Amino acid sequence: MTTEIDNSQLQHKNKMLKIQEVKARILSTKTVEKGLVIVHTGAGKGKSTAAMGMALRMMGHGMKVSIIQFIKGAMDTGEQAIFDAFPDLVEMRPMGEGFTWDTQDRQRDIEKVREAWEACKARIIDPDWKMVICDELNIAIRYDYLPVDEVLEVLAQKPDDTHVIITGRNAHERLIEAADLVTEMGLVKHPFRAGVKAQAGIEF
Repeated sequence: MTTEIDNSQLQHKNKMLKIQEVKARILSTKTVEKGLVIVHTGAGKGKSTAAMGMALRMMGHGMKVSIIQFIKGAMDTGEQAIFDAFPDLVEMRPMGEGFTWDTQDRQRDIEKVREAWEACKARIIDPDWKMVICDELNIAIRYDYLPVDEVLEVLAQKPDDTHVIITGRNAHERLIEAADLVTEMGLVKHPFRAGVKAQAGIEF
């Protein structure tokens, strides 16, 4: 029995060594370091949440993060409370007034999007901020509150080492094309469909 276990372990180790060699060769070809344009889109939950996780990683490395929220702003969130405790590393600025079906004022929504975008532009261009999260910017573009051309123009001017994350459903095709990293969150199952309301610590 012991011999069988030893042989199995040896086979496993040899297999892993071969995989390790292949991975090492692949990694040796990856030499570029640059600021990324990242898009989180799709119908599934987790787009903003994933961006907040990246913000925490940046903070852990001592790099400054700016989180500008489009549309959102009508409720207190758990992440706001945490980020407010680290003002030297992160700012979180909810600059919306809620869902468009609640605000019911297109011109006001456009004005608030413009304010948020001006804040984003200032942070993206400023080299002190190493990550800028434009939360729900995809929604603002989708509703024609902001021209995609203007967004692409600013992204093309960002410092080389600045990361920009853009979240929200229905990302514009041209934004997806311009991005370095695009993740689409797929919806498989959601408790809202079973009558479960948004809950603290899960949705906000």
